Amino acid sequence: MKKLRTIRNKVVKATATAVILATLSAPAAYAGAAEDRGVIPAVIDKTTSSVVAIIGKPTDSKKVWQSSRYNLAHGTGVVVRSNGYILTNAHVVKDMHNITVVTSDGKSYTGKTTHYDEESDLALVKIEATGLSAATFASPTDIKVGEPVMAIGTPLSFTLRNSVTYGIVSGMERSVQSKYQLIQTDAAINPGNSGGALVNLKGEVIGINTLKYVEYGVDSLGFAIPIDTVQHVLDHFFKYGKVKRPYLGVELGESWEAVVGIPSGNGLEVTYVEPDSPAAKAGVKQGDVLMAIEEAKTRTLVEYNEALKKFLPEQKVKLKLQNAAGQKVAELTLGEDESSATSPEQEADGSYIDADQGKTHIGDSHYGWSMKYPAGLIKVDQSSDGESVSFADSKGEFAININIQEKQSVDLSPLGLLRKLSDNQYGNTVLEKQYVEQEPDNYAKLIGKREFGDQFYQVRAYQKADKIFYITLAVKSGELYNNSFKRNSYNDLLDSFVLSYDADNGGLKDISVYQTQDTVTTPYGLMFDVPAEWSGREWGGGLTYRSEDEEKSLSVQVTSAASGDTLKAWANREESRFTDRYVADYRKVKGAEETEIADVAAIENRYSYTMGDKWEHMHVIYLIKDKYKYELITTYPEDANQEEMNEVIADLKKSIHFPKEATNPSLGFIQDEDDLLDLNRTSTYTNEKYRYSVKAPEDWTGGYDDESGSDRKTFHFEGGSFTITADDSSDLQDEVNSLEQDYKKSAETDANYKYTVTDEKLFDTDVKKYATQYKSRNVPYTQNEYVFEKHGIVYTVRLRLNDAVKTDEQWKRLNDAFFTMHFKDK
Repeated sequence: MKKLRTIRNKVVKATATAVILATLSAPAAYAGAAEDRGVIPAVIDKTTSSVVAIIGKPTDSKKVWQSSRYNLAHGTGVVVRSNGYILTNAHVVKDMHNITVVTSDGKSYTGKTTHYDEESDLALVKIEATGLSAATFASPTDIKVGEPVMAIGTPLSFTLRNSVTYGIVSGMERSVQSKYQLIQTDAAINPGNSGGALVNLKGEVIGINTLKYVEYGVDSLGFAIPIDTVQHVLDHFFKYGKVKRPYLGVELGESWEAVVGIPSGNGLEVTYVEPDSPAAKAGVKQGDVLMAIEEAKTRTLVEYNEALKKFLPEQKVKLKLQNAAGQKVAELTLGEDESSATSPEQEADGSYIDADQGKTHIGDSHYGWSMKYPAGLIKVDQSSDGESVSFADSKGEFAININIQEKQSVDLSPLGLLRKLSDNQYGNTVLEKQYVEQEPDNYAKLIGKREFGDQFYQVRAYQKADKIFYITLAVKSGELYNNSFKRNSYNDLLDSFVLSYDADNGGLKDISVYQTQDTVTTPYGLMFDVPAEWSGREWGGGLTYRSEDEEKSLSVQVTSAASGDTLKAWANREESRFTDRYVADYRKVKGAEETEIADVAAIENRYSYTMGDKWEHMHVIYLIKDKYKYELITTYPEDANQEEMNEVIADLKKSIHFPKEATNPSLGFIQDEDDLLDLNRTSTYTNEKYRYSVKAPEDWTGGYDDESGSDRKTFHFEGGSFTITADDSSDLQDEVNSLEQDYKKSAETDANYKYTVTDEKLFDTDVKKYATQYKSRNVPYTQNEYVFEKHGIVYTVRLRLNDAVKTDEQWKRLNDAFFTMHFKDK
């Protein structure tokens, strides 16, 4: 997201890198630049003596962990009176103490902030000095877009004070995170330039540098406070000691167009009118739209503030208003704004387009709630189930979270609801707590202050059947929350929350995410729907989605089709692999059925298998499109609701489509490993510590103990395993005795447990073999376990295979692997 940053800087020990980066800043080029630059040295010589550097300790540097001597904040200032008055940004000196001012000739003075106005971001610092060179101000009407300008300031490091960068005026009357309009320039403005001068080629100050964009990839986008605002504030500072601002007694809301910066003829909506205020006395009502003050249009808050700059408290003005009844004019006597609240910031990001034109309310049709939807309210987060949704004010003043808890007691008393609010308030200051009986919905309310920081919050809890609705307002500062206008505006928004949803209201935006299906968009050019309650994850070239009970699933595998391969040949190979894997009594195949899905030829098949306990079904869809193979496998148990699963599969088939725009343009060849699979190919595993090696089929997977020094190694495959255990500290007879006891105990516990013990000669040594055929949890299996000693090491090798996959080929592969074992002496 694009961000603007005020350009005060913290100083750390200067490095060569910092200096190099600063000196590499390249000035913009434009027609006439060469002629202009011929006069630049003279202009700099005339103006730089009016620019000073300001340095001091940040207020928070009193903390022990921030007490470094290099933890300093710095900015820039402009001399406006020869007797020591320095103009700078309010944000430069807001949190600064021990102020030192350094003039262009290198003299240092102790400074003190004497005047401060955060709303214009301007302040005055006084030093005890005389004979300073005061800056000359340009005429506001003489400033033109395209004229050459220079920014003079203290970028990056205090050692770079009075640096000069060169550019042009890029734009005028910009509304960017400021109460008033700003000048845009492409002259390089960097951290520390705040409060410095933007001057023309006459050596006149046209603005005070204040902001810059800091998004990666954005260059030459800085802003300055124009000289008419500077003169207005300075006049008030010296006449009144502060900026005297008119007061109407209204809270105003911008249209959506104004919030995102689109030109609009809409005015400002009156969202609140303070009782007994000038506006109230003049008949201004909530819902009126302020179109102009006198002849000055008020389409944005910046235009509104610019219009008020022309007036002082006690002056009379005419307001042009519009409402449902038509247009009207209200005449009033302006009051004086005594509020010290921080001015709202303008949202700079206008990168999205309004999809909510005409929407005045927002809500959730599934959970049944709604509330007002101011143009500046932005939904920033919402849970996948819709139980939690967060909003933020576009100006950054407050945030709102709505959270719904289900399966609560349906008969909570007022006390019970209040206690719900108190559960998580440990350490916070509770300022108000009560149960409110109010139409249309009663609620419990708690107002508090966070233990850390200056954040105030209000939480309300509503109950509807077995659901509790929590709506939480968080205001970023007490300064905002304690402003009566702001607080009333916040409460008006909270009061608009109701436990109902009017589907017939065309002005109500539905943000419900509740649905029976979720649409999955893959980078493989495939889209499909899965049941909403199924959760998914990605692995390799595939996706897997599982039901909440994890008994039902959908897996999707995407691979490239080999040259000359066909859909039918691929589907036949997959069926053959399945039948080869299972013994006939443990498998069923419905048979391939040719069909068409999303206008693409497809084959469906259903496989069923069991290990002897319960049957599992797999419905498989095979598709080939644009040289890619798509395999979608829906798996579910025998006892699943067949009608429900048929519906899941039918919905899946109907939802499959292949939008080209969904394909990742970097998608390349994805090897189907089955095309390379050779069941006869083996790979050698060597255990150096226990001095053996074995050749295992390549398609077997190793366990977690893959280190060559492990005393246990297990290879896994479907329905079976091959395990080698080595022990260099035990005696063979002890191991045999231990195994014998285990087998006897199993046989005594279960009469169906049968085993035989034989002595064999293998690997040039005597081997004890324990052969077992048993059924564990209704899964029959065959197991052969061998115990022997080679070169002082006792080996126990276990071959286990479920009867469901005990084909002649698989049993042979297991035994062949065993007989490839090789042992070496020290």
